[in-house]
Amino acid sequence: MNKIDYLRISLIDRCNFRCQYCMPEGAELDYILRQELLTNEEILTLLKKVFIPLGFCKFRLTGGEPLLRPGLVNLVRDIASLPQTQDLAMTTNGFLLANMARELYNAGLRRINISLDSLNPNTFDTIIGNRGRSRWQQTWAGILAAHQVGFDPLKLNVVVIPGLNDSEVPDLAALTIDRNWHVRFIEFMPIGNNTLFSQRAWISSEQLRQQIRARWGLIESSVRGNGPADVFQIPGAKGTLGFISQMSECFCDRCNRVRLSADGWLRPCLLNETGQIDLKTALRTGISPDRLQAKVRKLLEIKPEINFQQRNSGTQTGWYSRTMSQIGG
Repeated sequence: MNKIDYLRISLIDRCNFRCQYCMPEGAELDYILRQELLTNEEILTLLKKVFIPLGFCKFRLTGGEPLLRPGLVNLVRDIASLPQTQDLAMTTNGFLLANMARELYNAGLRRINISLDSLNPNTFDTIIGNRGRSRWQQTWAGILAAHQVGFDPLKLNVVVIPGLNDSEVPDLAALTIDRNWHVRFIEFMPIGNNTLFSQRAWISSEQLRQQIRARWGLIESSVRGNGPADVFQIPGAKGTLGFISQMSECFCDRCNRVRLSADGWLRPCLLNETGQIDLKTALRTGISPDRLQAKVRKLLEIKPEINFQQRNSGTQTGWYSRTMSQIGG
C-alpha cells in the first residue's frame, strides 16, 4: 500500500474558462455560494489539526481556477510556512498568472502546473470555449512569467482530444527540447462533457509516445514527480515528457492522494466518492480534531479498495455528470 501523504485542495469551483473536456457547451452550473466555501482559516485548521498529524506533507491548490480565489497569496504563504510542508504546488489555467507569478513565488509557491492544450490560438480558444478576444497570448504570457520568476519545475498540462489537438503533440513535446519545462499529456476522460467524449473518444499514451519516437526517439527519464505520470525525455532535451494514462494504464495501485473539495468534502478518488466525508460541516459544528482524524483515517484505510478502472469496466457506464471544476481538478 502506498503511503497517502498528498492532499489536493480545491479552493473554488468557479473558472474563467469553459474547457470542452470539462463543461458541455451552454451548460449552466450551480456554483457554490461564497459562504459555503471553506475559509482560509478552516483550510489551515484542517491541515494543522487533521491532515498533518496523519502524515500529509504534500499539498496542491486547485479549482476551478485557483487564481480567482480571494486571499490566495496569504493562503499560499501560510501553507508554505508550515514546518511540515514538504511540497506545495498549484494547478492553474495561467490566464491571470502574468500579474501574480512573482507574488505567489515570493509567498513560497515553487511548483506550478499550467494548462496549455494548444499552441494554435484558434484551437486554444475553441477548446477553452472562448468566443471573444483570443485568450492564448495572455495565457502564454503567464507561462513565460512563471518561467522568468523561477518556478521549477514548470509543468504544462495537455489534455489530448482526437481531432482537436492531437496533431500538435510533437510541437508541444518540442517545448521541452531547449527549456527545462515538463509537458504532461493527459488521456481524455469521460468527465464533464459526455457528448464530446462519445464523439471524440480518446488516444492512448502509447500512441502519443509513438508519434514522438518517430520524430526524435524517446528515452525513460530519471526525473520523477509526486504524481502518476510516466516520465520520458527526448534524447538531449532539457525538459521531460509525462504521460498520464488513467484510461489505458490504471495507476490506482500507486495513487498517494485524496481530494478536498472547495465546499469541504474529502473524497478518496477523482471518480469514486465511496466513504466521502463532509469535513466543513463537522468543523463548523465543533467536532474535535481527534474525531475528525479518526474519520479521515477510516477513509484512508478503504482507499486501496477503490479502483477507477474496475468502475469503468463494470456494470456502471463510467460517465460522470459533474465537471472537473465541481469535483476539484
